[in-house]
Amino acid sequence: MRRILLVGAGHAHLAVLRSFAETPVYGARLTLVTPLATQVYSGMLPGVVAGHYRLEEAQIDIASLCSRAYVDLTIGRVDALELAARRVRLDDGAVLEYDAISLNPGSLVDRSLPGAERTLAAKPLDEFIAALDGRRLGRVAIIGAGAAGAELAMALGHRGAPVTLYSDRPTLAGPAGDRVALALRRSGVDFRPGMAVTSVEAGPVLIAGTARQDFDLIIRATGSAAPAWLAAPGLAADGLGFALVHDTLQSTSHPEVFVAGDCATLRDAPHPRSGVYAVRHGETLATNFRNFISGRPLAPYVPQARALILLSCGSRYAIAQRGGWTAEGAWVWRWKDWIDRRWLKSLRG
Repeated sequence: MRRILLVGAGHAHLAVLRSFAETPVYGARLTLVTPLATQVYSGMLPGVVAGHYRLEEAQIDIASLCSRAYVDLTIGRVDALELAARRVRLDDGAVLEYDAISLNPGSLVDRSLPGAERTLAAKPLDEFIAALDGRRLGRVAIIGAGAAGAELAMALGHRGAPVTLYSDRPTLAGPAGDRVALALRRSGVDFRPGMAVTSVEAGPVLIAGTARQDFDLIIRATGSAAPAWLAAPGLAADGLGFALVHDTLQSTSHPEVFVAGDCATLRDAPHPRSGVYAVRHGETLATNFRNFISGRPLAPYVPQARALILLSCGSRYAIAQRGGWTAEGAWVWRWKDWIDRRWLKSLRG
């Protein structure tokens, strides 16, 4: 019987588990290894921070989903990926062997900023939420004005915290950039575009060029980084350390290794790292695992030409972007809320 090991419960693997819960797969033993039996859904994180959702409303019950999908669940963190032996070593010393493995652990926040250890990383999400829980929020700085940084800035501003958002770019990216900048101002966020943070000193004190400012909390929401163990000897990777994959989501160097979500870079069709694409990765993975087990050819993943992006703006207000089209309003927030709740409902059965 084939042994398929799933590492991580990112969007792609959640879509795989949902598929297997709806239509069970036979002829293989599947195991999921992930650090937590429940986890926060990233799409609803800003709403949890802002107070629109209770934490339990935004949680995914991984253990229940695995049970319905007939997938064994192992709670643990990967310490090493041993490609030649086809096994994974966990931080508690346990070893899991496989015939095929799929990696979807999600990305981490880049730690290259000097003094990063004095900041709170926006990921892993559950650790971020736990660090904020019950905390009295004073002056908050957020480094990084991508979608995650902007949403967190407005969510914390909605909670009453004075927030300063630093960006190394003069403007926000994308057609909705001007809308997001105006929304930040309306939310009371002190938005500082084109002001790159160079280091964080004890205090914590944020250094941006010649400017120095102390804060009660500094949140790091900068670029994505791959987990250290993904840099396994011989695994093909791009210049940032993310795994290179074919359109079948197989590693370009190890066909028994599948990689999806934020940690994958499609060699011939690179696209943004977001949950929208990762869910589609998962749909292709589910098909390919069924094909792998039955000996059929694997199917290619074809990225969508345009993806819908929905950004929360602190209050029950949101911004939408798809291609060159943008919109905003309370109705967009209700649309986003409906999509998020429908996704969670599909995972709960």
